[in-house]
Amino acid sequence: MDKKYIPSALVLYLNYFIHGIGCSILSQQVVKEMLASQWGLKDVMAVTSIAAALGLGRLISLPFAGPLSDKLGRRLSVIIGCASYVIFLVGIAFSPNTTIAYIAAVLGGIANSFLDTATYPAVTEIIYKYTGIATMGIKFFISVAQLLMPFFLGVVAGTSMSYLMLPVVAGVCIGILGILAIFAPFPATSEAGKSESFISNLKNAHFSIESIALILIGFTSTATFQLWLNCAQTFGTEIAKIPSENVSVMQTYYSAGTMVALFVTSALITKFKQVRFLVIYPAISLVMLALVYMIKTPMICYVGAFVIGYAAAGGVLQMATAVVNDLFPKIKGTITSLVMIASSLCNYTILTAAAKMTSTNVIMMNIVITAIGILLALFVNVRYGVLLKNAEEASKN
Repeated sequence: MDKKYIPSALVLYLNYFIHGIGCSILSQQVVKEMLASQWGLKDVMAVTSIAAALGLGRLISLPFAGPLSDKLGRRLSVIIGCASYVIFLVGIAFSPNTTIAYIAAVLGGIANSFLDTATYPAVTEIIYKYTGIATMGIKFFISVAQLLMPFFLGVVAGTSMSYLMLPVVAGVCIGILGILAIFAPFPATSEAGKSESFISNLKNAHFSIESIALILIGFTSTATFQLWLNCAQTFGTEIAKIPSENVSVMQTYYSAGTMVALFVTSALITKFKQVRFLVIYPAISLVMLALVYMIKTPMICYVGAFVIGYAAAGGVLQMATAVVNDLFPKIKGTITSLVMIASSLCNYTILTAAAKMTSTNVIMMNIVITAIGILLALFVNVRYGVLLKNAEEASKN
């Protein structure tokens, strides 16, 4: 890696530190309670519908964010992402009603799409000798931010300020990072190029049942950790009787589990086929969700937060994407986009449904969706040998 790009890589990673705050701020029980009061909502779970709008924003923007990143360059996409994130974070804090908040959250989803489609390729172009480590760094910065979330909330509470000052400060920070991105050096390959449209690539793709199963795993794997992230603290408060001021500790355990998974899984996938983890990790999540549903105690919620953070949020979606790229080398870009679109569709539909359900029913829905994901992964694993052989033959042609 050229040393002159180190500041650029740091700016890109720090964007995801702020993203870690942005994507989990609406899941914090104390923040949800404050926003519910600000918007005149009787049910705290209704705030989850605003979090669902992030998925809608991604669905709207993913088909063109990727091609724009390739055609106009990573820098412009990063700047668009940062600017949209400022509007989202500040808009959520000052929104007088759910309509304004919903629009802000859609912009947050658009911001996420532009940052993803610019940052993932940019960091691999900067750290080109270790592309796997480069992309894992993104997940690492997200996890660190989420791990520190209870600390940030505690600092805000200690200063007697509103909890909604946290997204405002985060918005200012990512705005500064966007300005730095204007002047940061990027590799020539990141500046601009030629690209086919998403629709054009889609027309030329030839899908199999296995590729559809892997796309659907993008949906199910996202559901497992998003339903937990957005609804588990409400379950902990209402059902397990964890005090509101202590329930945010679940976020710490969740993020700690994710960070442990990043290191452990990185070591394990050098010895075992990563496709196996598409079954093993969701199976662990399923058992843990069932235990939380049945036992309903503070301790099982804390343990569950760590285990779900490890097994659901620790890389299943990323491994599914990697398996897709291994098995279907001729349609990498298209099928990867489809996996992410499935993930975004999950964010929108499942969280919208969860906003109208009790926290107990949300856990049950999570159990059902996770079980479906396991069945899909078993099917892919059974077919893996044949698929790998076909992929090798396709790469030779």
